[in-house]
Amino acid sequence: MTGATDTRPAPGTRALRLGQTAAILRVEIGRVLLGRRTLALYVLAAMPVLAMLAYALAPDSREIGKISMIYSGVFQAFVVRFVIFFGCVGVFGNLFRGEIVDRSLHYYLLSPVRRDILALGKFLAGLVSTVAVFTATTVASYLLALLAAGPAAAREFLLQGPGAGHLAAYVGVTWLACLGYGAVFLLIGLLVRNPVIPAAAILGWEWINFLLPALLKKISVVHYLQSLMPVPLDQGPFAIIAEPTPAWIAVPGFAAFCGVVLLLSAFVVRRLQIRYESD
Repeated sequence: MTGATDTRPAPGTRALRLGQTAAILRVEIGRVLLGRRTLALYVLAAMPVLAMLAYALAPDSREIGKISMIYSGVFQAFVVRFVIFFGCVGVFGNLFRGEIVDRSLHYYLLSPVRRDILALGKFLAGLVSTVAVFTATTVASYLLALLAAGPAAAREFLLQGPGAGHLAAYVGVTWLACLGYGAVFLLIGLLVRNPVIPAAAILGWEWINFLLPALLKKISVVHYLQSLMPVPLDQGPFAIIAEPTPAWIAVPGFAAFCGVVLLLSAFVVRRLQIRYESD
């Protein structure tokens, strides 16, 4: 008689860690995209789309170059600094804090899963969810903005001009914004009970970035994102001009920064103790 073969990964192996990360990822994506706190995320994501739809339906015709400049301003000031920013506050800030409030985090902590795997799985779920939602926002709002010049001009700009390259750059910036703000707010959600005050401070820092000296500009997410924008904007007469960081430095440096923040988050999670009665 032949015994059944145990196909489960051995304890401590890479296969086990990957399987646990994938399982957490599946559960948490569903929680982020379909949970009871999800409505605010979709409302935020819809705002730029509706704004650009209204812009496209306005009766006066527009020149494609002017539209490209206007969209760059909307994307930098509204999509990145408001929509993606607060979307990441809501999603990543609640990956652990939301479960503490719901008194359900102990189920994860009592399971045979390393806490750094738990932190990674939750972060990846937040990243995949926000990237999916806000990429759709960026693509839809950009295409609607171009339609303000008319379907023929929009098609020519996309297929024969720089439009497709601009759209790819905006999508790339969207991904990096989700990565950077996500890593920061995951850590903040672990360290403080209410992320509103730290989020307000970070938002203020991001908004005054153009006034900061060159060295301080680099201690922000938006500085690196602006270096990758396909249509740069004049920052005004009071801006302190700093040399933009080249993409080949900005992207790896940005990724390294996020990696350090994630390591700090994993360190905090390893020492996390839950006292529901105090929350």
